[in-house]
Amino acid sequence: MSTHAKRERLLLADLLEGAGPGARTLCEGWTTRDLAAHLVVRERRPDAAAGVLVKPLASRLARVQEEFAAKPYEELLQLFRTGPPRMSPFALKQVDEAANSFEFYVHAEDVRRAQPDWTPRELDPVFADALWSRIERGARVFGRRSPVGLVLRRPDGRTAVARRGVPVVTVTGEPGELALFLTGRQESARVELEGDKEAVAAAREAKLGI
Repeated sequence: MSTHAKRERLLLADLLEGAGPGARTLCEGWTTRDLAAHLVVRERRPDAAAGVLVKPLASRLARVQEEFAAKPYEELLQLFRTGPPRMSPFALKQVDEAANSFEFYVHAEDVRRAQPDWTPRELDPVFADALWSRIERGARVFGRRSPVGLVLRRPDGRTAVARRGVPVVTVTGEPGELALFLTGRQESARVELEGDKEAVAAAREAKLGI
């Protein structure tokens, strides 16, 4: 596993363990148990996980995820900590780096920021740049449902276009915060939005994400 993905996996597992199985998350309707089940199914049951993108398989995904959520919480966390089986695409170092570091960071914040006493996490510059690279590659996919033009900007001025169009809203923040905004966690992301009032409101309420 890559350094970032391995670290984010262990950090997320620790957060899930510390929160316990019934804690709320930023994922609407999901407790920490539901999130843990999602993470395990994603890596270990590709036949069901495809339901995230393929609507005809959505009911199968829901059924399999419910089955995993019924397992003892400690078992779920152990399955997640040990990582994907050897034959899983996620076991490949390149796939792990490309998909899991970003995914696990976002879900770690789903757990952290749902708690009343959470504090900001300062990311090291190398990891921040890795998140930014993922944002640059996926911005158009994440932002495709935005009803307004959407430009993402880092404090140093680097930008990525999530959706072309007018009016335009510019979202400024650190890469970790932009990652949360772009994946539908707008209200929890510490960012600044520039644009006309109605466009800004529309960007905040948009169903962003895959």
